[in-house]
Amino acid sequence: MSDSSIEFPKESTVLLIPGPAGQIECLTAPPEADAVDKNRVALICHPHPLYGGTMRNKVTHMLEKAFRDMGAHTVRFNFRGVGESDGVFDDGVGEADDLLAVYEWAKQAMPHCKFWLAGFSFGSYVALRAVHAINPEQFVTVAPPVERYDYTELSPPDCPWLVIQGDEDDVVSPRAVYEYVEQQNPKPQLVTMKAGHFFHRRLLDLKGAVKNGILRQVNTE
Repeated sequence: MSDSSIEFPKESTVLLIPGPAGQIECLTAPPEADAVDKNRVALICHPHPLYGGTMRNKVTHMLEKAFRDMGAHTVRFNFRGVGESDGVFDDGVGEADDLLAVYEWAKQAMPHCKFWLAGFSFGSYVALRAVHAINPEQFVTVAPPVERYDYTELSPPDCPWLVIQGDEDDVVSPRAVYEYVEQQNPKPQLVTMKAGHFFHRRLLDLKGAVKNGILRQVNTE
């Protein structure tokens, strides 16, 4: 059941919503004006908080831009203990609860929309922990840290899944990501790029890879 008092902002807005550890700081944005289908909400998870990751990270921002181009309302948010979000770092467990709280808020604000889910680095691990509860229409993970966390306990999503990995990444092992993708059933769509972990000088190419990857999956459904 939706709460009619909750509305998705019509302009880019920073707001605080209730979460399991206190307030969660969110940054919402509407779809681009010329987008055709605006019946989606994309939730975007940022990289590791203990290494400076926030919702304003450049990669998460570029994910937002790609999704807005494709007609999605977007929500970036700070995990617990980051920015104005309450709580302390919880190694992905509590952060997944934060994500689910953001999802519940967005679902009430936009009850008739489908959801997309994305994460960068640590954020992709958090997103995968919550993917079955959210059951998104599309799932995007950029530089998933498969060697740093126990991915064996996490089952793949039931929706189309796009994995983007830079082959010059010195934070996440490209080889480990490629091997992980090969082991999945169904297998994600893998896009490799000549880029490091933060996609310096390749952010616009990353944006294009996200849009093309999702369009490719939509056209093959």
